[in-house]
Amino acid sequence: MLRIAVLVSGGGTNLQALLDAKARGEIPHGEFVRVIASRPDAYALTRAANAGIEGVVVSRKSFASQQAYDDALLDALRACRAQLVVLAGFLSILGPAVIAAYRDRILNIHPALIPSFCGKGYYGLRVHEAALARGVKVTGATVHLVNEIPDGGPILLQKAVEVQPGDTPETLQRRVMEQAEWVLLPRAVEQQCALWEDRLQNPEFKLQIV
Repeated sequence: MLRIAVLVSGGGTNLQALLDAKARGEIPHGEFVRVIASRPDAYALTRAANAGIEGVVVSRKSFASQQAYDDALLDALRACRAQLVVLAGFLSILGPAVIAAYRDRILNIHPALIPSFCGKGYYGLRVHEAALARGVKVTGATVHLVNEIPDGGPILLQKAVEVQPGDTPETLQRRVMEQAEWVLLPRAVEQQCALWEDRLQNPEFKLQIV
């Protein structure tokens, strides 16, 4: 099984979806070994503790530079020997050092159908506010690999969700989570774990963290 670290910033609903999927046997090729939070008050840490998973805090405010922050994140990831990284509502920016170390092994969930309502500044309720302001009839969620461009990495999975008359950003956010995010993220994690585990069966393939 691949060793998975989940990065979080808030309540951890997507983390909970992953933990529930694992408990149901839907992620047989991966195990969650650490939850890394960008805030000490993130409720996701409580969810991790309840599941018996170690949680640590690496706050961007504690570091003077992006490089120092990246180094701290990498230290936390190496300490738990993470092989796959999942951003589950993680609001801090990953620098190039982290992305390079885990090239093609960092997944992110975005609450819109990329390329719509994505990129710098589009996160949380802001995404759903923008969708309603534009008047779209369909939105959804996307799981993609992370590269140096915000929300610009290769798309892995998408799922559409209808916008209903009278929707508020809050009601739309909830429906997108329930109908798309909580479905897609566990599925994408399992697919990537199975993919990398298959690659590791090749004795000539070496999975390295730089």
